[in-house]
Amino acid sequence: MQWVMAAAAVSALPGMAPGRPVDFAPSAGQPAVGVKGYGTDPNLVRFNKPGDLWPLTFSHEDRKTVKALADVMIPSDQYGPAASTVGVVEMLDEWISAPYPQQQSDRPIILDGLKWLEMESNKRFAHPFENLSPEQQKAICDDICLASAAKPQFHKAALFFAKFRSLCASAYYATPAGWKAIGYVGNIPLPSFDGPPPEVLEKLGVTQTVKYRQSLAL
Repeated sequence: MQWVMAAAAVSALPGMAPGRPVDFAPSAGQPAVGVKGYGTDPNLVRFNKPGDLWPLTFSHEDRKTVKALADVMIPSDQYGPAASTVGVVEMLDEWISAPYPQQQSDRPIILDGLKWLEMESNKRFAHPFENLSPEQQKAICDDICLASAAKPQFHKAALFFAKFRSLCASAYYATPAGWKAIGYVGNIPLPSFDGPPPEVLEKLGVTQTVKYRQSLAL
């Protein structure tokens, strides 16, 4: 639950905004979420495992596609591990399964986008997306990675890609591995601080006051 809330906050940052809504029809065989959720007073102390709060959505095949696409976007490199190794797949499943307006509006975009990706992979290369070579995966992603430059037949898929990329990045950079990748150190003690330099205190005319307070402290 904390992870979902953190990812939602990250997704609102500049450059992380989700893509525009896509007019995909509801996914066949994927009914809308019918649970109520955790309400207005969630228990942030309790540790909930995936699926504890609401039924999850991704099928086994969906998870393989999500894993492959997430790792295309954020692969293992000198900055950190691949997206799928830090729980991004599980986070995305939790996100689209949550019974709230934002998550439910993203649900058909992600589910139908994954179906399109598999259809396109089989159409072009006769294999599922996860089994394509990096070059083949890149060929498909290059056609949909920028909505403003995508050909008309790839426009909806490009909006799916933008939404998936936003959620993937939001999930990744809400993890310790993601924090490390961008150099975020978090709430840690700073080195000892002896106060402003004397010349600054002198300019502000507070030198004597500070010295007086320091003497009181002694």
